[in-house]
Amino acid sequence: MVSNPEDPSVSTNVAKDTVYKTSYHGIDKIDSGADQAGIIHDVARVIDHQAERSLCRKFDIRLLPIIAIMYLFNALDKGNLSNAQTDGLSDDLHFKPNQYNLILSIFFVPYVVFAPPIAMLGKRFGAARTLPVLMFSFGSFTMLAAATKNFGGIFTLRWFLGMSEAAFFPLVIYYLTTFYRRGELARRLAIFYAASNIANAFSGLLAFGVFQIKDSKIEGWRYLFIIEGACSVLFSIFAFWYLPRSAAEAKFLNEDEKRLAYHRIQVDSSSVVNEKFKLREALVIFKHPTTYMFLAIEICLGVPLQGVSLFLPQIVQRLGYPTVKTNLYTVAPNITGAVMLLVLAFASDATRIRSVFIVLGFLFTFAGFMIYASINDVQAQIQLAYYATFMMTWGTSAPSVLLSTWYNNNIAHEGRRVLLTSIGVPLANLMGLVSSNVFRSKDKPKYMPALITVAAFGATGAVLAGLLGLYMWLDNKRRDRNAGVKIDARDIPTERLRDGPNSPEFRWFL
Repeated sequence: MVSNPEDPSVSTNVAKDTVYKTSYHGIDKIDSGADQAGIIHDVARVIDHQAERSLCRKFDIRLLPIIAIMYLFNALDKGNLSNAQTDGLSDDLHFKPNQYNLILSIFFVPYVVFAPPIAMLGKRFGAARTLPVLMFSFGSFTMLAAATKNFGGIFTLRWFLGMSEAAFFPLVIYYLTTFYRRGELARRLAIFYAASNIANAFSGLLAFGVFQIKDSKIEGWRYLFIIEGACSVLFSIFAFWYLPRSAAEAKFLNEDEKRLAYHRIQVDSSSVVNEKFKLREALVIFKHPTTYMFLAIEICLGVPLQGVSLFLPQIVQRLGYPTVKTNLYTVAPNITGAVMLLVLAFASDATRIRSVFIVLGFLFTFAGFMIYASINDVQAQIQLAYYATFMMTWGTSAPSVLLSTWYNNNIAHEGRRVLLTSIGVPLANLMGLVSSNVFRSKDKPKYMPALITVAAFGATGAVLAGLLGLYMWLDNKRRDRNAGVKIDARDIPTERLRDGPNSPEFRWFL
């Protein structure tokens, strides 16, 4: 790999009139006029592909399973309320009308308010330490929920649960961007995020098993909270000890691998690796108009995402199954949702395109909810109705992963990246306020206003994502014309993209 005495990660091959630039996706012959325009420098970067693949395998084996399990427990602790509701939570705690919707809604207020400051603290002290602390917190609050006796008690605990989970997903995304290149991120995030779908499926299976317990002194839903919360607490202790703060501190890497890991991120993820967080510099992200489009798409994503997460058991319950079977029948849709997420994410990484697959996911959501809403007699068309629940899950997980990956791919500044993620992801979750209030008790069992509302957000999200992708494609064409050379987003090392779209070398990662 060494071909330059000054930098072992750099190889140069410059002829009189032509620059040969070697990148990890191939060798590009570029006219030297590009160099004169300031777009391509006379230094080409080349990486030992075999060493790079070996490094990625180590990250995949050592990091992804732990992060995925952590997120699985996060999703379990966040979404187990709907399973508890099917086992009589509202009756046992003597809820008044709409109080169940209130305890769903209150979670999202601290979830949004506290996400940016906690994410900033996570950037300051390290995501590898902050994530296990957050996991210990939400696991503890879940266990405490098993001891609640009334609406006020569980309402308060849901507030603290929302606070402790607020920055978890944004910090996981940021943490992984410090190990993986931009083109490697979607499929890794998909594997990690698939844990959410598996958690929803496992939650249904776990609820199915727990609710079989008879002649117990406490209700089945309390057992559910105790089991899930305890698992989170125990695993958080292991994760605190296990997760490396960065590649430079990873004990499973040798010195050559640590240098390679640093180089990879510098040229294809962050302009400055492990940069100290500065709020003033991070806030510059809000000067870019595309930031607001990304946030608008997050809003459109949040309603179907939270609608499926919070109310799939109630949607399936309309099919006429008893309580135990209702939880069991949520398993298959969630599993296929995880599979579709992986298919779209791997396809997105293979093509290095995000927008098209985000649009496709939104269209799945739209179709699923519209099909379900159009069925008047579900007993007569029960197979079609159940199939529609599968399409609902297909179209919620994938856009969430790919959207977060999309704007992380287009931000080389680490502080701006973590700030936008810590606002965008909670904003999508804030839409649980909409979902939890459109699925009203008076509208069951069909929930027609809710189904139409969710479908409308899915359609709007597809349109916005398509328009943003089109804008980026046209802007790349404009930048190529101005530079006099065609450049791919992967051709420019991220170390030179600190200023984002303000840099003439910048190209959008579509």
